[in-house]
Amino acid sequence: MERTRKKRLGNKCIALFTLSLILFNCNDNTKNKESNNTKEIAATKATSLYEFGFNLDNYIVKKDVIKNGDTFGAILDKNHVSYTEIYNIVEKIKDTYDIRRLQIGKPFTLLCTKDSLQKPTSFIYQPNKEDYVVINFKDSIYAYKSSKPIKYVEREISANITSTISEALDDKGISFNLAYKMSDIYAWTIDFTRLQKNDKFKVIYTEKFIDDSIYAGIHNIKAAYFEHNKEPFYAFEFKTDTVLGLTDYFNEDAKNLRRAFLKAPVAFKRISSRYNLRRRIAIYGNKIRPHKGTDFTAAIGTPIVATANGTVSKSSYTRGNGNYVKVKHNSTYSTQYLHMKKRKVKVGEFVKQGDVIGWVGMTGNTSGPHVCYRFWKNGKQVDPFKQKLPEAEPISNQLKKQYLKYISPIKKQLDAVPFEGETINIELDQDNQITTIY
Repeated sequence: MERTRKKRLGNKCIALFTLSLILFNCNDNTKNKESNNTKEIAATKATSLYEFGFNLDNYIVKKDVIKNGDTFGAILDKNHVSYTEIYNIVEKIKDTYDIRRLQIGKPFTLLCTKDSLQKPTSFIYQPNKEDYVVINFKDSIYAYKSSKPIKYVEREISANITSTISEALDDKGISFNLAYKMSDIYAWTIDFTRLQKNDKFKVIYTEKFIDDSIYAGIHNIKAAYFEHNKEPFYAFEFKTDTVLGLTDYFNEDAKNLRRAFLKAPVAFKRISSRYNLRRRIAIYGNKIRPHKGTDFTAAIGTPIVATANGTVSKSSYTRGNGNYVKVKHNSTYSTQYLHMKKRKVKVGEFVKQGDVIGWVGMTGNTSGPHVCYRFWKNGKQVDPFKQKLPEAEPISNQLKKQYLKYISPIKKQLDAVPFEGETINIELDQDNQITTIY
């Protein structure tokens, strides 16, 4: 009995000792965890968040978008601003910003007090990703327009076309907008709807970022090289008018790549029907009806642009044409754009090449969304693709030397971008400028 009792006491002591070790280790681990947590918190201490020039930590921030039926007054009224205050704000800022210009779907931000009322002190409206309007009414009432900081990043890519240009870009993870921009640059030299397998291209372009992190698309193409049917085509962007900020694209010999007319009134077009005086049209019972236009298929709402400078001579609606616009360019040439969803310009208005004059629709006699592009020469409708159209303004002799000097390092940079499976060796001078490519 005595031996059994001593054995039990010994077991209890061992158990208590083991438990004390476990508790000690738990306590020690807890201290270590607390210590680690403290260090971690100290290391990741949040920094103040700034946006629109405000320290957002000082406010209750409410973000939303303008909804159908929303007005500036209604938004403030919902957030505890009195009608008298709203009236005073609108009156004070009316010469700076018209609050009736708020558009449905555009974002806005309210900076509110950090108390139970959460009363707004500033209203910030963003008409686009870059620009914003601040209406401040914390102490004094005023409004101003500003823009978010923009960062431009230069990129270089090359690609071989195995099927389509969109697939080639997609394989590289590049926005399809690059294809749109290239099709505009090469509108009169390369038909992007008829690219060949083994065509290839390389581009130096710039991407735009807002607040250093928000991708805002492709800003511009600095230079491009396109090999189509084994024929090389260079394109270099060059500012031809520093006062007006006009730019154009020229080849390596300073020849303008543009014509006086764009090749198409919509971006990255697909021709569904060409000029054909003996075409059979299903909508008219498959009878032969001359088709004196060129149909470019595009999604409803696609912008339609003027193919050259001119004055709007007609902007109207007829049963056959639907919504249409006609532009007189000079005493020789006029163009017409049919089946628009909506017209943007009025008779007598001057439009420049590339200006939006309406949007693709299905108005009038049409079986699908497209723009029918019609072209007049000396009062007669003709096929624009069979005309020898005038070239755009050539670069002046005064600027030509400046241009050739400007593109020299850019061309070397472009030539040094390798295609897949290609090895390029380059030699640099002491200023890290390319001297030789082989």
